[in-house]
Amino acid sequence: MRYNPLGRSGINVSEVCLGTMTWGIQNTQSDADEQLALAIDRGVNFIDTAEMYPVPPNGETYGDTERILGNWLSRNASLRNDLVIMTKVAGSGFSYIREGSKITGSSLITALNDSLQRLQSDVIDVYQLHWPNRSTPHFGRHWVDGFSPKAISREEEVDGMRDILGGIKEALDSGKIKHWGLSDDTPWGIHTFLTLCNDMGIPQPVSIQNEFSLLHLKDWPYLIEMCELEGIAYLPWSPLATGMLSGKYKNGERPKGSRWTLTQRNGLFRDVPLAHEATAQYVDIASTAGITPSQLALAWCREVPGVTSTIIGATTCAQLTENLDGFDVVLSKDTQKEIANVIKQAPLAF
Repeated sequence: MRYNPLGRSGINVSEVCLGTMTWGIQNTQSDADEQLALAIDRGVNFIDTAEMYPVPPNGETYGDTERILGNWLSRNASLRNDLVIMTKVAGSGFSYIREGSKITGSSLITALNDSLQRLQSDVIDVYQLHWPNRSTPHFGRHWVDGFSPKAISREEEVDGMRDILGGIKEALDSGKIKHWGLSDDTPWGIHTFLTLCNDMGIPQPVSIQNEFSLLHLKDWPYLIEMCELEGIAYLPWSPLATGMLSGKYKNGERPKGSRWTLTQRNGLFRDVPLAHEATAQYVDIASTAGITPSQLALAWCREVPGVTSTIIGATTCAQLTENLDGFDVVLSKDTQKEIANVIKQAPLAF
């Protein structure tokens, strides 16, 4: 396992971050305990969760993933200082989470205190804004007909971001969080937060996590360049494109218990012909290289310049082992060329 600096935090994190959003619906407490034991044994020291989890989100299971992780932490307190734990405050959109309200400085503090209680911890290493208050070109909205910056009031958005930073400062000053980060944001969002941090004398975000995979490269190279040059760790989520890059959804297949058998909040917008065509080519490349399709996708993601740590999740320890093994793979130059040829055909397959 390799370790990389988490932005300018002074913390080194494993190149693999264990994602947890399946814990509470697809996975039980026992499953989570096994995954944590396996990941830590393999050198993982980085864990990501969120108050909104598990996924698909719903009122009945809201917060259960943090509770599951908190239960494990309470039984493994001696390991807490060896781990870097991230969680996220949810934005608007869910009536059962602070009545669907946007993130504000005060709501952030409320959410933080609730997360600390569920996690049974006194401090969170990195506290993230799960998504911006404004509409952004993420979750299938990045196409020309899906997003309009003209609908955004810059003044209102900046005022809201300034208010959020007031809450971040309070959380940092109280010692309840060590650092903070972004998720599902854009170059403008990063730039504006950096400017406001400088103006307000508040530490800058240390990380951002966005969707990024062989099928979805909209952050390359512009957003990732900004992160690298500004000292912000870039953390890809869904590097297997919700499991598509494993090849398990070929020919319309839906393996029992897989994510695509569950109701999706934003629908199956990744389930389009071009994504399946590109995936089929990646499956063939992996076969020629003597590795699994998942390992091909993860080995590629690890080597993208500017990627700090890749967030992976699994529903079984067998899947987790396969994925962890992918980070030990070194892709040959021939394999890299074959991958590059597919990328040129489908850099944004969905």
